[in-house]
Amino acid sequence: MGHGAKDEKEFNVIVLVKQVPEAEDVRIDPDTGRLDRSSAEAVTNPFDLNAIEVANRIKERLGGKVTCISMGPLRADSTLRDSLARGCDRGILLSDKKFGGADTLATSYTLSCAIKKIGSFDLIVCGEKTTDGDTGQVGPEVAEQLDIPHACFVEEIKAITESSLVVRRKTENGYMILELKLPALISVTKDINEPPLPLLKNKIKARKAEIETWSASDLSEIGDVERFGLTGSPTRVVNVGSPHVEKETMMIEGGSSREKAKKLVDILEDLGFL
Repeated sequence: MGHGAKDEKEFNVIVLVKQVPEAEDVRIDPDTGRLDRSSAEAVTNPFDLNAIEVANRIKERLGGKVTCISMGPLRADSTLRDSLARGCDRGILLSDKKFGGADTLATSYTLSCAIKKIGSFDLIVCGEKTTDGDTGQVGPEVAEQLDIPHACFVEEIKAITESSLVVRRKTENGYMILELKLPALISVTKDINEPPLPLLKNKIKARKAEIETWSASDLSEIGDVERFGLTGSPTRVVNVGSPHVEKETMMIEGGSSREKAKKLVDILEDLGFL
C-alpha cells in the first residue's frame, strides 16, 4: 500500500515526538558546539504533548489508532513509553549511529522514510517546535518529503472528517482558516489544548509495552542511507559561544523617595530607555 493510502477500517494518526534535555539545565559543549545532553534530564518535548493530546481526541471522535515515532538513542524509548501512557497505541523508535548528527533536512527525510514504511496514515501531528532546536522546520519538511498538504501554528481544529479537516492557524497579523484534504500534516501550538497527566495504571502498562526499534537498514529499501544523519546534513555548526555580558551596578543614594525616582528616570533617559 502506498504512503498516504487510507485503511477502510481505521483512521490512522501519526505523532512525531522527540526526547529533549530539560531546557533549564542544558549546556553547550564548547568543543563540539553541540548540546551536552548528559548535562540535563531527558524529557518529552513539551510541544509534542499537545500533539499527542490532539491525536487522542481525534481517535476518540473517529476511532482508529495513534502511532508515535521518535528518532534518537535507545534511551529515547522512555519518551515513547510516555506517549503510550498518554494514549498512543504504537511506538516506533528510529535508532542507529547512522542517524546521528542529523540537521532538520536529514531528520525530516528519515522520519518520512519511516512513515512510508508504515504505509497507511490519514494525519500526521507534531508540535510547533522542539525546545532544543527551536526551528519549527521538521514538521513542514516531513510534509514536503511526503508531498502532502500541511499547516503550521495550528491553534484549533474546527472540523474533521475522514477525508478533510478545517483548522485555525496563527499568523503574524491574526489568524487564518484553512481546509486541508487528507492525508495531511499539522504542527500545533501549546494553545490548542492542555495535556492531562498520564494515569498511574497507564504508566505501569506502558513500561511493559513493546517498543519497535528500526535501524538504518530497516529503512534502506525505502530511502537512501546517504541522506541519513550527518552525511545527509548540509548544515554545519562552525562555532557556538555564549555572549559576554557585562553588568554594572549603580546605587542611587540620598534624598527622598521622590528625588531618587527622579534620578532614576534621568539615568534611564540618558541611557536611551525612555
